[in-house]
Amino acid sequence: MTDVVTPSEHLPPPQNTWGEWIWKSFFGSVSNTLFTLAFGAFVVWVLSSVAGWMVLDAVWRVEDRDLCGHGAGACWAVIEDRWRLIFFGLYPYEEQWRSSIACLALALTIVLSCVPKFWSVRRLPVLWLAGFSVFVALMRGGFAELTLVTTEQWGGLSLTLFIFASVFLIGMPLAVVFALARRSSFPVIAKGMGVFIDVVRSLPLLAILFSAAVVIPILVPDWLQSSKLARVIVAFAVFFAAYQAEIIRAGLQSLSEGQEEAALSLGMPYWSVILDILMPQAFRNTLPSTINQAVITFKETSIVTVIGFFEIMASGRAVIGTDEWGAQFVEIYVFLGLVYFVFVFGLSRYGAWLEKRMRVGHG
Repeated sequence: MTDVVTPSEHLPPPQNTWGEWIWKSFFGSVSNTLFTLAFGAFVVWVLSSVAGWMVLDAVWRVEDRDLCGHGAGACWAVIEDRWRLIFFGLYPYEEQWRSSIACLALALTIVLSCVPKFWSVRRLPVLWLAGFSVFVALMRGGFAELTLVTTEQWGGLSLTLFIFASVFLIGMPLAVVFALARRSSFPVIAKGMGVFIDVVRSLPLLAILFSAAVVIPILVPDWLQSSKLARVIVAFAVFFAAYQAEIIRAGLQSLSEGQEEAALSLGMPYWSVILDILMPQAFRNTLPSTINQAVITFKETSIVTVIGFFEIMASGRAVIGTDEWGAQFVEIYVFLGLVYFVFVFGLSRYGAWLEKRMRVGHG
């Protein structure tokens, strides 16, 4: 006589809940419990020490600066005293309101360009043209009784944002052109672009920026020279485009060749096939790499300080280069790290949101 099998015997064993998994993993044995308690105590000690140094025992006011370094915590009084130098650099003191408004206008342009409502061929270029025009007009001046301020006097956070946005704005279309040229059916164009990209990627960014700032003015006549900042931005954009072109090319190679062949067989123009069919899919497939490249580019803007530009990192080093606040280098670098963290974390979160949105739209 065969045994009777009840329906419950066919069911899989019940899944452990999170509470059970945590208990077994961290407190399932004596050794696990001891290690968990010891590590938890260490984490609490570290967090309480950091909180005490950064907030509870910190010195916030310039009037209390005598307390700095005498058993107190962080001396944030240096930020209160020198925040203008950090954010505006060498920009004239009386005109720093212009740098503030210009920085807000550029930041607003970046934020609005992330809104899907502005993702169109007509709206996005108009938005960036308006944002850059406002930024340059306010920063440079020379009209409507605004004092002329040359690019050599630009600095601080506004210069960092301007370099990053300009490099991304110029470099991304260049990257698309480079990627398409490397995939060209003409061997001369494809191999020539491949050699160019490989050469640019093999050179250090500092060498490229130094050549744009110092070497080019020696080699070309005066009428071909633009401002030092413009030359550096273009060189930086070419460097960015060389790396981004390989990312885009990888995205294009991940697509089926049948899509392009089918679109062309239906009589679609070449550029319509590229812009409407292939590029949206390529960017979606390579979105994590593109966001990572944007983050790297934002952090690499600090290199321009080597060739004489007073961006936010150089402004911070100028503060600790004085006898007055030379001992507060930790506070300065922590503050600058927080500034970079805000922008980089914002880029990463936007990339995650965009990836999720495009994945849902793709599905």
